[in-house]
This record gives sequence, structure tokens and C-alpha cells, in this order.
Amino acid sequence: MALSACGDSDPLATSGSCSGDGLTVGSANFPESETIAEVYAEVLRANGFSVDTKLGIGSREAYLPALRKCAISVIPEYTGNLLQYLDKNATATSAADVNSALGKALGSDLAIGTPAPGEDSDAVVVTRATAQRWNLSTIADLAAHSAEVKFGAPAEFQERAGGLPGLKKNYNLDVAAGNFVPIADGGGPATVRALVEGQVTAADIFTTSPAIPQNDLVVLNDPKHNFPPQNVVPLLNASKKSDKALAALNAVSAQLTTAELIKLNEAVSGTGKTEPKAAAAAWVAAKGLNKPVG
Repeated sequence: MALSACGDSDPLATSGSCSGDGLTVGSANFPESETIAEVYAEVLRANGFSVDTKLGIGSREAYLPALRKCAISVIPEYTGNLLQYLDKNATATSAADVNSALGKALGSDLAIGTPAPGEDSDAVVVTRATAQRWNLSTIADLAAHSAEVKFGAPAEFQERAGGLPGLKKNYNLDVAAGNFVPIADGGGPATVRALVEGQVTAADIFTTSPAIPQNDLVVLNDPKHNFPPQNVVPLLNASKKSDKALAALNAVSAQLTTAELIKLNEAVSGTGKTEPKAAAAAWVAAKGLNKPVG
């Protein structure tokens, strides 16, 4: 994944400043997160903030400690997965319940803006051939073939509540440790390639990935809500929260529908291969967010 000029620095190496007006926008290590981070950076700059970026940091295990010590100030997050990370006992399944529980789970050092209507959920994805061979429509249908399933996903998927533990608990899909294939691109091109080429049988791929229609992949239904609602939300270090910053970030959220997420992903990961920064700038201009909010 292409990184920004300062994306190759280690955000965990030093603490940042929790005072002052400057903001550092971070991202996880997959294209959608980087693109939304570039959108945040563009809009914050348009509203008078001095903004740096640290992109491609990695998983929550890496970027949340960086956020807590102000090495970054704000990062795009996903409501359901963030809640499950912060509260391992969370049981909320509706968007409203997830948002309510998330507000309580943040603690005093983290804050969120308004969740966007746009949602990008984890999903268990298989090839069309596998779905037809095993007559699959839901994750439960895959459970009968547990012994044959090689599953591709980020390494942390092995331990997270909504990962392999949740699939076993909710659907009796029991993937042996030796059949789990860690792929560190957050459901990106390497994961898709492993699935299409048969290196894995099923994979964790985000529902807004343009690779799903491009490769005629099948998203298995999740009737038990193993994967909770995943609305995009700006997550901040609480000391960097201000009315002005929230107004800018919430203006992004208001326009970030699922359809717009898919458009951004297609621009970056589709045939056009636009750089995230350029795709973000074009989107911000098209939405009229390249000038001060209000």
C-alpha cells in the first residue's frame, strides 16, 4: 500500500503533543482507511488546522496506543469493531445500541465524532465456485465443511471476538489453527488473490471492496450478526477534540454514505488506481468540503 511522506515513521516511537492546535491524522494499513484519513486531513486543513499524516500504521493493537499518547490525533474507525475491541463483553447488534455502548466504552482519553451513515462491515467471502459446490448462502452453511476450510484474514482475526471465536460460537465454523492463513493487508489485494487462486477457501473481506463484484465473489449472509454494524466514525484523542475539529469531521460523516465509500474504494482499488490522496482531494472538492464548514 502506498504510504504518505511521513507514513513510514513509527507512530509508536515517540509520544506526540497533546496540546496545541496541530493535528496528526492516522490510518490503518488498508486502502479505505488511508483514503478516509486523507479526506479528514483535506477537510481539516480547509478549516484552518495544521495537519500532518501518519498512514498505514497497522491494526488497532498498533494505532490505539499511538492515539492515546497523541502520536496521532484522529483516525477513521468502525463502530462495531471498535466497540468489540474496547469491550470484549459487548453484545450490542443494532447501530443505535452499538453507538450507545461505544460512548460508554471510550473512557476519558478517547472521543468520537458523529458516525457516518456509510458502513463497511467485515464479511466471510468465498468464490462463486465454492458457493456452488457446497451450496453456500450463509456462514452457517460453511460450518459443515470446517475441516476443509482454509481461512485468510489479518492475524488478529484469530483472537478477536468477531473473528474465529465468534464464527465458532455463532455458527460452529471451527477453523483449525493450521488452516488459518494470516494475511496482513486488511482484506486487500493479497487476500483477494489468495482466495481467487485457491490458497484459501474463505476470507475476511470488507463489504465495500470493489474486488467482490470484480471477481464475482460471494458474501455469505450473517443472520446472527457475528459482525456488528460498522459505521465509519472519526476517533480522536480526547485532548485534541474541539468544536471546530468536530464540526469539520462531522461534515465529512454527513456525506459519507455506503455508496460514497464504494465510489472512493473503486477510485483507489478499481481499474483507475488513483492514489488515496488524489481520490480524497477530488471527493472533498466534489462535496464542497474544500472550504470552511458553516
